[in-house]
Amino acid sequence: MDELKKLIREVPDFPKQGILFYDITTLLKDKAGFRKVIDHLTERIRPFGADLVLGIEARGFIFAPALAYNLHAGFVPVRKPNKLPAAVERITYELEYGMDTLEMHKDAVKPGMRVVVADDLLATGGTSLATVRLVERLGGQVVAVSFVIELEALKGRQRLKGYEIVSLLQY
Repeated sequence: MDELKKLIREVPDFPKQGILFYDITTLLKDKAGFRKVIDHLTERIRPFGADLVLGIEARGFIFAPALAYNLHAGFVPVRKPNKLPAAVERITYELEYGMDTLEMHKDAVKPGMRVVVADDLLATGGTSLATVRLVERLGGQVVAVSFVIELEALKGRQRLKGYEIVSLLQY
């Protein structure tokens, strides 16, 4: 995985002083690197037998459809408020410095469906946990939560305790 880490640009002091931002756009534009990410994630998620892969707005939309395609599963977008046209299930959750809200269509997950939640980065885990709760409200079973990058110092894995976590690159 070291070769994949070399494809990620580290940007100091973005979006604010003291933050080291891991920019995946440099990985995404590398055709071999992007393929390797999707292939490795697919290989690690396949044993869970997913019916659906949910992608969290916005960067989860990059990875979740490709994973869903490889897994012969459906794709469901999890969006910011007022972006989806039909009836939605909504969750508001706490961030470190405020609140945020996510929505998905109420008919997106049927009871008993096996669901993988996919995003680019696991930091504190709040957004992922909110998405897991949305799935469970609709009767779905979260079989894995998948990330390209995990920032271990922020302990997001602990917040998602009890769920199978798949992450390719740890920092």
